[in-house]
Amino acid sequence: MTQPRLQIALDKTDLPSALAPQIDIIECGTVLVLAEGLRAVREIRALFPDKAILADIRIAEAGKLLSQMAFEAGASLVSVVAGASMNTVKQVCAVAAACNGEVQIELSDEWYDAAKARAWRASGAQHVIVKRSRDREAAGDLSWGADDVARVDELAAMGFTVTITGGVTPADLPTFAGHPVGIVIAGRSIVAAKDPLAAAAELKQAIAQVWPS
Repeated sequence: MTQPRLQIALDKTDLPSALAPQIDIIECGTVLVLAEGLRAVREIRALFPDKAILADIRIAEAGKLLSQMAFEAGASLVSVVAGASMNTVKQVCAVAAACNGEVQIELSDEWYDAAKARAWRASGAQHVIVKRSRDREAAGDLSWGADDVARVDELAAMGFTVTITGGVTPADLPTFAGHPVGIVIAGRSIVAAKDPLAAAAELKQAIAQVWPS
């Protein structure tokens, strides 16, 4: 089984250069893009020209225009909310194909439908997120359960690269052992750590232990 890549979610642009070797994908988070605009994507691309960069703009409509703007700014991937129409998803996927980019669907429980997920994949979306949202964390639910693991398996079987996110720590990862997680996203657990480099290295080590290559 392929070892998951590590993605770091940023709400500001000052990613320490020392972290870069530990990170596979750099996410310009929604909060960052709302605060700074696509200038944030341009700055991260200039600083890290060889890294994959996600513009987490959570497209809900105007798919062609917004995705074109993000890819032109230097994004490698863009995100689309699961509630977007299939027309919007198809627009984004068409732009991504023309720009040699990729599309990530931001999945949430209330928007999940297996038939629609298969339609996303048929339209060209390569990635889908299984998440523990900030609102879920704020409500005190820090669990990952059997339903989450089953969702990973189901989506991977459709051909998606499946991402897990939502306050992920090394202690969470064994829940997904033996299951086809493609990307692990971490944000505050690394960026807000006293020693971000050590935190990133610890998470990378945990990934290697849970999914030995």
